[in-house]
Amino acid sequence: MILSFANKSAKDIWEKDESKSLPSDLWIRSKALLTIMYNTSTIDDLKIKGQPPDIRLHKLKGNRKEFWSITIKLPWCITFKFKNGEFHDVSIENYHKG
Repeated sequence: MILSFANKSAKDIWEKDESKSLPSDLWIRSKALLTIMYNTSTIDDLKIKGQPPDIRLHKLKGNRKEFWSITIKLPWCITFKFKNGEFHDVSIENYHKG
């Protein structure tokens, strides 16, 4: 279950299937990944065989060590906190940019 969004891009993709800041060719995959997250209750569920390939699920480091990331298409990712079976602070971002 997704409890909160941390930025407009993620909220717009979820609610409107579009975003002004995310390239349009990534909207469908982004919505699919958010839908999987919404219907998931464990991090391991994101690793289930048959889920979208190349999501590169990983925990972030440093000052973002509370966050996880899955890849939409590099450099775009969905980042989030995961607590008690729920996703918080879900964001679509290019966190690799300088």
